[in-house]
Amino acid sequence: MGAAEQQAQTSRAQALHETLAFITRLTDSQTQLADRMSRDLTGVSVALREEQEKLRTRVEQQLDIIRSSNEKKLDDMRAAVDEKLQSALEQKIGDSFKRVAEQFAQVQQAIGQVQNVATQVGDLKRLFANVKSRGGWGEQQIRQTLEDTLPPGTFEPNFRPDPATNEAVEFAVRMPVRDGETSVYLPIDAKFPTEDYDRLLLAAEAGDREAEAQAMAGLTTRIRNEAKKIAQKYIRPPRTTDIAILYLPSEGLFAEVARIPGLIEQVQREQRVLIQSPSLLPALLHTIRVGHFTVQLERKAGEIGKILGAVKGEWTKLGETMESLAKRADLLTKGIESTQTRVRAVGRTLRSIDAIEAEPGAILPELAVDEAES
Repeated sequence: MGAAEQQAQTSRAQALHETLAFITRLTDSQTQLADRMSRDLTGVSVALREEQEKLRTRVEQQLDIIRSSNEKKLDDMRAAVDEKLQSALEQKIGDSFKRVAEQFAQVQQAIGQVQNVATQVGDLKRLFANVKSRGGWGEQQIRQTLEDTLPPGTFEPNFRPDPATNEAVEFAVRMPVRDGETSVYLPIDAKFPTEDYDRLLLAAEAGDREAEAQAMAGLTTRIRNEAKKIAQKYIRPPRTTDIAILYLPSEGLFAEVARIPGLIEQVQREQRVLIQSPSLLPALLHTIRVGHFTVQLERKAGEIGKILGAVKGEWTKLGETMESLAKRADLLTKGIESTQTRVRAVGRTLRSIDAIEAEPGAILPELAVDEAES
């Protein structure tokens, strides 16, 4: 074998050795690259899992905060509404009872001054000699008292309790009723029996006990008959209440009627008619006015209940939105888990690569450049 041939053989052996060494380095580089990618993918998977847990924790915390805040706001709203309603109702009732107490105090004061009033009532005979004038004066007193005491639209003049008849009472007060209930009216009719009253006053001034007793009996009969007429004509339940008002326009006349033993109680019990005077009627009307205010407060409470119902509906929608958000969070979790599965599959594929199907001359220079750069 010549020297040239031996040298060529040596060169081929050396080139083959370098090629094998290069392939070994390439294999090592591929293994390192695969390991690095596996570590990076594992780190990405761990980071995604941690971020997922953090996201779920934050979402749950925010949901808890929103739920607690909404419940607290609803409780505060309910407490504020209850407190305002209670305070308003207590104030209205307290003011009304205070006015009623003042009216009764005035009644007691008026009864204490009956003697002074009785001495001045003698002129009523001349002033009210005409029956129509007496009735008009009593009717005007009732109208003024109603206008001064009750809210507008709560009473009607010349009211017909029974639409089938032509009988009309001077005034009828609409009683407080809740929404949806039929209106009920309280009939009020004024009576002024001056003839019987005058006979009683004259007999008392003359000191004639027998004449005074006869005049007292006549006044008693007149009051009973008038109460009976009112009951028969104007008490028509359910359109009216089961009671009516007989109004006496003079405190002196009422004082004499009140002196008759058991007359007011008997008329009220048997005929269902209340006898009222100019100082007693406003107290009764104030009580009715309180009832109207109470009904208005109940209507306000109903409106607030509707608002709370709307809030409840919005709360239900909020719960549905929260459920939708939770479903989206579950979908995001499943997407992350699917991505992690694909990353692991790619890692397994890269680790299974044993060789590169290409010409060494085509890729070796690029690998050499990459190795030099690295």
